[in-house]
Amino acid sequence: MPLASLASVPVGTPAVLLLSGGLDSTTLLALATRAGYAVNALTFRYGQRQLVEIDRARAIASRWRVARHVVADIDLRLFGGSALTSDLEVPKDRDADSMAEGIPITYVPARNTIFLSLALAWAEVLGATDILIGVNALDYSGYPDCRPEYVAAYEAMANLATRSGVEGTARTRILTPLIALTKADIIRTGLGLAVDYSETISCYDPTVSGVPCGHCDACVLRAKGFAEIGSR
Repeated sequence: MPLASLASVPVGTPAVLLLSGGLDSTTLLALATRAGYAVNALTFRYGQRQLVEIDRARAIASRWRVARHVVADIDLRLFGGSALTSDLEVPKDRDADSMAEGIPITYVPARNTIFLSLALAWAEVLGATDILIGVNALDYSGYPDCRPEYVAAYEAMANLATRSGVEGTARTRILTPLIALTKADIIRTGLGLAVDYSETISCYDPTVSGVPCGHCDACVLRAKGFAEIGSR
């Protein structure tokens, strides 16, 4: 089974990491910490219905002793267009074939583009050349901004849009070590790094008290991953 990895860097090398409080980004944080990065974690309060993930991100950032954790406010409810930022119904109990058909209503238009743009701005201020994002192109629900082609295109753009890129002093990298792994492989990697997945949440439609619904695509894919490694 393939496992995620990041090349080691000089200890304390700054990086910006997008931290949602979910399974993937927490695994990525563990990988980045092991690699030697001084992680600057960036979480977004963007009008999502699953606000509990922000509290989870704060706890996770504290546990892993990140260099700095910023929660940025941007209100994508102004535009809507997604079940995560509006009153549209979150799909439930879909099988694998249904998830593979088209782009689901839980896709938030341009979300990763917006998130990466703010991460890029912070990285430029920090003098960081590496931005880490836990996108995944296998066990995912058809999001266009989780594909390798998207990441490559964004990285190329980033190096046209920054001072260091234009002056040729440094090259920005968008690192996605989880992108080609199954959910089971990601979980297996995290367990090997002592990630406590009980601290994470992957639900699109949790209760007010933060209990996962157990039926949305994110919950189904998470449960499938744990089942495949014989855990929960």
